[in-house]
Amino acid sequence: MLFKNREEAGEKLADFLKDKLEYRDTIVLALPRGGVPVAFKVAERLNLKFSILPVRKLGVPSNPELAFGSLDPDGDIYLNKQIVTSFGITEKDIQEVKEKEMEELRRRLETYLNGQIAELENREVLIIDDGFATGYTALAACGFAKKRNPHKVILSAPVGPSDVINFLKTNCADEVFLLETPEPFFAVGMFYEDFHQLTDKEVLEYRERAKALGLWEP
Repeated sequence: MLFKNREEAGEKLADFLKDKLEYRDTIVLALPRGGVPVAFKVAERLNLKFSILPVRKLGVPSNPELAFGSLDPDGDIYLNKQIVTSFGITEKDIQEVKEKEMEELRRRLETYLNGQIAELENREVLIIDDGFATGYTALAACGFAKKRNPHKVILSAPVGPSDVINFLKTNCADEVFLLETPEPFFAVGMFYEDFHQLTDKEVLEYRERAKALGLWEP
């Protein structure tokens, strides 16, 4: 399936998810920036609370697009040990990349959330991105949510490889739902006609739309 854009993907994902949720004080958390339009449409269509959870990919110093792990807002790191070993990434490398990405993560927390992340305790937490590739950013988001004693953590996206489901369920998530699991899978952007990089301005516009509908938290 080829999605026209992220909003269309979110509408289709909402229809897919509607019978899979417990609706126990459910909150939809978007992974910025690309997950925001998808998650917003899910929240809008299912009338659920909506917020944002910034996490960051940790890129290999010699190839920043390749992730060796991810970082959550607590500063905890989730490492892909195979990549770390293969590229000879040192502890010093890890800390240098972490410091840089933590700075951007804090900036996004302030910009999108005024530094305040939604309350997750005893809630059904639905974390959404525009797609899962390796699953490591989703893993960081799940790990962060799990530390807050939720009722359940569900990870979902419109598209991703089938093996990421087992990876995320084994390492963190209570449930993982992918609308499409095409093979071969090379990159999330392959499955969108419009896969432009969102700006902070666009993210804030979705926040304002959620506020107008009474869906925004915190």
